[in-house]
Amino acid sequence: MKVTVVGAGAVGATCADNIARRELAHEVVLLDIKEGISEGKSLDMLQASTLLDCDVKLIGSTNDYEKTAGSDVVVITSGLPRKPGMTREDLIGINAGIVKGVTENILKHSPDTIFVIISNPMDTMTYLALKSSGLPKNRVIGLGGALDSARFKTYLSLALNCSPNDLQASVIGGHGDTTMIPLTRLATKAGVPVGNFLDAETLKKVAADTMVGGATLTGLIGTSAWYAPGAAGAYMVESILRDQKRVIPSCVLLEGEYGQSDICLGVPVVLGRNGWEEIIDYKLNDEEQAAFNKSADAVRGMNNVLGTLNVL
Repeated sequence: MKVTVVGAGAVGATCADNIARRELAHEVVLLDIKEGISEGKSLDMLQASTLLDCDVKLIGSTNDYEKTAGSDVVVITSGLPRKPGMTREDLIGINAGIVKGVTENILKHSPDTIFVIISNPMDTMTYLALKSSGLPKNRVIGLGGALDSARFKTYLSLALNCSPNDLQASVIGGHGDTTMIPLTRLATKAGVPVGNFLDAETLKKVAADTMVGGATLTGLIGTSAWYAPGAAGAYMVESILRDQKRVIPSCVLLEGEYGQSDICLGVPVVLGRNGWEEIIDYKLNDEEQAAFNKSADAVRGMNNVLGTLNVL
């Protein structure tokens, strides 16, 4: 198996490092437009691999897409990261052209690849990659829900003082501070609803903290987070390459599911060797469905901006 990660910034490098350490592919290519950064980081990872007992071919490339040829999965992290005070949506004008260009160049050399999109605003960038590429819908997948659900589990585990490994918790909807929907009603600890352990006010705070989880880190660090986003990308790649068929909330094209169409939005999907293979219906209640519809309206508004940018 071969994986390419486009964008050798903090998120891309962390994603590539996770993929290499877990030996998810025999070859990992890290590509960036900035001279030397991908070569340097790949060499650093290769040197680290001698200490970690992992055996993966690591290649760094400055804008040479030929080195990405034959990639089974391509992770796109390219684009400007968030700074304090910025929303993910603020990045659309800059990142749309980058993501479209990367997608087109990758497909010249890997026409059968599966894309995992991390670039922000992620829902809109996933929609752009799908529509501009003409690929089958199952081969373009956005990251958001995997990362947001990890943050949801983190805040739940802190509130419950338990291991996050005992928790099942999902976030659906858009990957934005006001559009994501932590499903507190469906979250469980060892199969028991978390509402049996936490009062409504605490659950409300957990959900609120989850929704601003990325902004909280941006405020603390001064830029976008990278450890969890990179790990989330590798987590999705693993389910695809190893055909694990994990149910992972991911941004995919909806065609009537959850009451929405012609939009890429976060829903629980089965990830396997064919990309996303099935959408799981969580049977939302009226309040959750209303929130999902509101999230879709916000994301659709961002998608409409693509038309003014002449990228679709």
